[in-house]
Amino acid sequence: MKYLMPLAFASLLAVAAPSQAQSTSALPDWDRLTPAQRELLIAPIRDRWNANPASRERMLSHATRWKAMTPEQRAQARRGMSRWQGMSPAERAKAQDAFKRFRQMSPEEKKAMREKLRTMTPDQRREWLKSQSVPAGR
Repeated sequence: MKYLMPLAFASLLAVAAPSQAQSTSALPDWDRLTPAQRELLIAPIRDRWNANPASRERMLSHATRWKAMTPEQRAQARRGMSRWQGMSPAERAKAQDAFKRFRQMSPEEKKAMREKLRTMTPDQRREWLKSQSVPAGR
């Protein structure tokens, strides 16, 4: 549920993606889309919005943050979403726990953690990540 807005945006990109035979330059700007094309793009978001009243504030927050991102930040977010989708439930639980623990760290602890990770080789980081335990009850 935390990733509905970015996933919704990614699904919009998939719906709006041109076929192999159609180039992106052949697709018009938003103002030149037909009402049916606009509806096709907007319907998934409207359906999620209407079906999840409790999630509306979060969805709007995600959309606002997405709009404020640079193209590089958006690309990084897409890579993260792709990694997330490829994870098993156990891997997701482990990642959620790690993010939760990181958010609870003091600024000094976060800085030390970033520095530690920065000095590790990719192999060392993989081994360190494997050594982190999944909390009980997950």
